[in-house]
Amino acid sequence: MLKIRLKRMGAKKNPSYRIIVINSTTKREGRPVQELGYYNPKTKVMQLDKNTALDWVKKGAQPTETVAYLIKNCNEDGTLNYKKKETVKLSKKAQAKAQAEAEAKAKAEEEAKAAAEAPAEETAEA
Repeated sequence: MLKIRLKRMGAKKNPSYRIIVINSTTKREGRPVQELGYYNPKTKVMQLDKNTALDWVKKGAQPTETVAYLIKNCNEDGTLNYKKKETVKLSKKAQAKAQAEAEAKAKAEEEAKAAAEAPAEETAEA
């Protein structure tokens, strides 16, 4: 069975990977059937021959979970379509403070809304 997986390259604590098609019983650093591209997770640089990868999948090659993600998020020119996460992680103390501020703001809006409705009711009665 053929697999599309990553072959580790690069120095210690500085990995880069080649995206390869290889027999599933071959060791990680074994000789590939075909090289499809490369991927550097630290700099988010990738170059992938997407059409060839999809052809291999149609032929029955099984991509690993990571390679499937890379193929899915690949642009037509073979580069990675990387979106940086917008959420910021806060400490528990900061989360509690933000929640208290949000509750205070919501309470102030409710009071302002109630105060705005009260004079409108008085003018309608007169």
